[in-house]
Amino acid sequence: MSGLTHLGTSLIVAPHPDDEVLGCGGTIARLADAGQDVHVAIVTRGYEPAFSDELVQTVRAELVEAHRILGVTKCHFLDLPAAALDTLPGSELNAAIGGLVQEVSPDTLFLPFVGDIHRDHQLIFTAGLVAARPRSLKVPQRIYAYETLSETNWAAPGVTETFAPNVFFDIGATLDRKLKAFACFKSQVKDFPDERSLKTIEALATLRGSTVYRSSAEGFILLRETT
Repeated sequence: MSGLTHLGTSLIVAPHPDDEVLGCGGTIARLADAGQDVHVAIVTRGYEPAFSDELVQTVRAELVEAHRILGVTKCHFLDLPAAALDTLPGSELNAAIGGLVQEVSPDTLFLPFVGDIHRDHQLIFTAGLVAARPRSLKVPQRIYAYETLSETNWAAPGVTETFAPNVFFDIGATLDRKLKAFACFKSQVKDFPDERSLKTIEALATLRGSTVYRSSAEGFILLRETT
């Protein structure tokens, strides 16, 4: 199993803390083990009165420990309003994500899926593609969409976009770290059969792995690749 070194420097754009672990946690660990730089962008933060400052600080502390376990190189906080991105001018979201893509200059970009039920995810997907428009040699050479349990598969199949992965990264050697990283989010972990339970996360990894005859995997949709 290769270390995914062909991906180079990666940037994972996460609407909210823990989305990057749910969608890409095993892949992040594989990349880190191979010595690759992995940047994570947390686009939003909660603001009062909808989210208490105490909760925001708790989740960020949980995120720091989760990222340590996975080996994230650097986390970037854009601090746009959570569950309220649709109240911002599109140009503001585009500029925030576009500026970060220019700063990090990733070879590989990971985005949430456009069909996710959460509006924040949909808007970030589009803004990510705007940031990655092929107008110079510095844009990402490959772009993937990842799935987020409790967001990606709660839309309306056959009516909204359906997540049908066409790329699978083997995470047999890093699934345990993904689970440990998500377990750090004590404020977010739920009991089974909730989708944000450790058992369900492991079950999805097993399903994606069996799709390609592996013990576990993460599934992605390849949106564009230049080789």
